[in-house]
Amino acid sequence: MTTHSPANSTDSNAPARYAIYWAPAKDSNLARLGRAWLGRDADPDGSEDLPPRPAIAGYSSDELQALTAEPRRYALHATLKPPFALANGRHVDELQRDLARFAARQPSLLMPRLQLAPIGRRFLALIPSTPCPALDSLAADCVTSFDSYRRPASATELSRRRATGLDDIEDAHLRRWGYPYVLDRFRFHVTLSGPLDEAALDRLQPNLATLFASATAAPTPITDIALFVEPALGEPFMLAARFPVGGGKSDPESPTHG
Repeated sequence: MTTHSPANSTDSNAPARYAIYWAPAKDSNLARLGRAWLGRDADPDGSEDLPPRPAIAGYSSDELQALTAEPRRYALHATLKPPFALANGRHVDELQRDLARFAARQPSLLMPRLQLAPIGRRFLALIPSTPCPALDSLAADCVTSFDSYRRPASATELSRRRATGLDDIEDAHLRRWGYPYVLDRFRFHVTLSGPLDEAALDRLQPNLATLFASATAAPTPITDIALFVEPALGEPFMLAARFPVGGGKSDPESPTHG
């Protein structure tokens, strides 16, 4: 297990939030391309050594910076359990211990080849090219197994989520799990852009598919589960720890902090 000391918010009204994510292995081609495309590394140990952002025909550097602003804050990842503040009486050290045990019980998983596609509010993301029930089950288990750590959503947050338009099932998920798009409404995705209008999506999609082609040519292994932290509301999410699945061992040379 590789960990980084999670920062704590100094604002009692905006506590740190945690999220359980899948993030590609740091040395993988997907991770390297993702760091270059988003212009950010969530790992504090790698944040000073970013590759140059690739050029996309027809887009200025400012335009690329703007259309990646939203996913850049979260860094390259796929959500397994959406962000949550810790419930009263729960502590991040306890969460990390339970997550390490949970990950060790999970079998190694090779998910299908990823492909670029529009999703949700017309943003571009990498999604599995074929259904993967084992991946859906892993996400569902993350949502339910760690819900005792989640502080209930505030009335303001519930109203904000409902304003986007939810059906009855999504609203029930929001009330029970704090997020509408879980369990049967979950869709594994690695977000690469913010919302795009139809013309921008049609213009960007082929270029982005070409850029990520080498990272999506083969199935992708899930070798660990990651814990990310948002130190204070609106700040970039940072990698706090990785937990190997299937009883795997962490790199003995990887530093462990706090």
